[in-house]
Order: sequence, then C-alpha cells, then structure tokens
Amino acid sequence: MAEANTFFESKEVKAFNEKIKKDDLGPLWNAIPELVSQQPKQTAKPYLWKWPLVKKHLMEATEIFTPDRGGERRAIYFQNPGLKDREPWGWGSTTQNLYAAVQLIQPGETAPSHRHTQSALRFVISGEGAYSIIQGEKMYMEKGDFLVTPQWLWHGHGHEGEEPMIWMDVLDIPFIFATGGSFFEGHPDGLEKPSQENNYSAQRYEGGMVRPKADRKPLKAPVGAYKWSQTEAALDGLSRFDADPADGYTVEFVNPSTGQPANANIAAWVQRLPMGFHGEAHRHTNTSIIYVHEGSGYTIIEGEKFAWETGDFLAIPSWNWHEHVNSGDQEAHLFSVHDTPIMEAFNLQQEEFTEAQTITSEFEPNM
Repeated sequence: MAEANTFFESKEVKAFNEKIKKDDLGPLWNAIPELVSQQPKQTAKPYLWKWPLVKKHLMEATEIFTPDRGGERRAIYFQNPGLKDREPWGWGSTTQNLYAAVQLIQPGETAPSHRHTQSALRFVISGEGAYSIIQGEKMYMEKGDFLVTPQWLWHGHGHEGEEPMIWMDVLDIPFIFATGGSFFEGHPDGLEKPSQENNYSAQRYEGGMVRPKADRKPLKAPVGAYKWSQTEAALDGLSRFDADPADGYTVEFVNPSTGQPANANIAAWVQRLPMGFHGEAHRHTNTSIIYVHEGSGYTIIEGEKFAWETGDFLAIPSWNWHEHVNSGDQEAHLFSVHDTPIMEAFNLQQEEFTEAQTITSEFEPNM
C-alpha cells in the first residue's frame, strides 16, 4: 500500500488525474480512502452556545425583524462552525443532518401557517400564552412542552399572552436539502383557522400510555403537544429504578399509534441526570443536539470539557466519544434530539462504549 500511495503522487498519475478532471471525471484510486473511510469522518465540530449570548441576540432581533416586515419566523439558528462552507447558508447545519434554532414571538404577533417536507418539532423554553395551530388544532404552549409537526402538516403560531415566548426549533433541513427533497407551501388564509377544540389531542391522550381505540391505525401526529407535566411524571416513575449507564433516566417521545419516534426523521428525548451522575463514555453514528432545560454540569467530547448550565445548547457530531456529568446541586434535565431514525433507516446506526475519558482541554464558548 505504501508503494501504491507513492506511485499515486508521481508526475505520471497527477498528470493523468488533471487530464480527466478537465472532462469532469474523477480518479477513484486517489479518492476512495476519503470517500469510503474506515470509520465515519466528520467536518462538524462539537460546540457549545451559551444562553445569555443567544438570548441577547434574539432580543435584539425583536427590534429589527417583525412579521409585518416580511419575516415568516423570527428565529436564529445554531450554525456549526465546521459546516459553514456548505452553500448556501451552511445549509442551516447544527449537525450533519439536523438544524436547531431559537424562535421568539411577541404578544399580539402571528406567524403565518405553512407546510414543508422537512420534519419539525418545538421545545418550549419560556413564556406562556402563545399557541401553535397544527393541522387545524390550536395548542397552547407552556415551558417544557414538546410539540411535533411531521412532514407536510400545516402549522402557524400566535401569541395571546403578555411576555415574549421563546422555544427551540429542530428540523431535518440539512438532510432534506442534501437529498433534494425540499418542498414548501404557504397557507392561503395566512394563519390557519382552528377546526378542532383547543388542545384536542393532549386531552385525548391525558391517560398517557392508553390510546383511543380510533387510533389503532397509524396516524401522522395523533398527539400534537406533549405536556411537561406528563414527561416529568414519566421520569419520576423511571427514576425508581437503575439509570442507563450512559444517558441517565431517559424517555423518548413517540407516536402512540405507531410506537415509532414522534417525528419520522428526528428522535427526541428528555434525560434526567441525578446529582453526581457520571455517564459512561460512548459514541454512535447518529448526531445529537442538547438543550439544557434545568441544571448544570459538563460533557466530555473527545477529551474536551464542555461546561453547561440552564439554557445552553450543545452539538455532538457523529462518532465522537462523549460522556455526561451532573456536577451541580440538583437534578439536571436535558432535552435532546438525534438523527437516529435516519441512521436506522439506512442500516448505519452503530454504538460503542469505552472507559472514562481523560480531560485534555476545556472549550471556551463565546460569551
């Protein structure tokens, strides 16, 4: 192999490579080690965004961007610095396949309804009085609520409260962009008019693990909003038993009519890390984005320490060793999203575990 590599660097080979390049052809003999690597190679970087800085920019945006100035959504997305060279707009890539953002809506504002082939979800960070209308259902949002918008469902927002409402958006924009499957349509009425009772699906599923008989057939989104009170109760029950060695006490949001992830391409969890928890180091082919809902601690990624606290956002690329630590004085709750369903659909999902990592450096975030 060493002799072959040396030969590939010869004038003869380089000249031939340049010759076929002019005819829009490529040399597999040189390309294959990088195109078909022995393990996943990522240009995405582990990264941490601090909430005070993100909130500062978001509040500044309220003075510039308003719905009546043509902005569909007042949102700032998390651009992974290792993926900035993707054109256009870095594909909105927080990780290889996922986009994440924070969105703010002011009292009295509305965001017009639209639909698209990208899957979308929301996790409410702060505020009350705002709502989403998804496929005719008006759902009021509270801190800690999780809302889903599978592909091609109408969705828009409004705000009847008195304070700004902020939530986290997650979509599979980079994946859909790369596959060439993006379609978008605006609603003819602007903001879709409700056609069902308010909070209809959440009321139908107040029983938690039981479902209406009518939902035995698969539906896209039988539950539109998953209330924090139910999520917290599920974590309380799970916490009576042993924690997962890597991820603590973790629940996943699922579609109760199918048992599959609530959104087809994006898995969403809430993790509870008990005080003193130090997770086992592991890595997997799926990427992850974490929002710190409550608590403080740090995550070690490939030997680098990322210290986090309430409100921060963390990106973990594919196949990076990582372990979570709760170093605070209370339980930590992490909302996290993963492109696991995409990896599983293509039979690419793998996971490995290893010994605890040695911290060799500490990430210094923008403040």
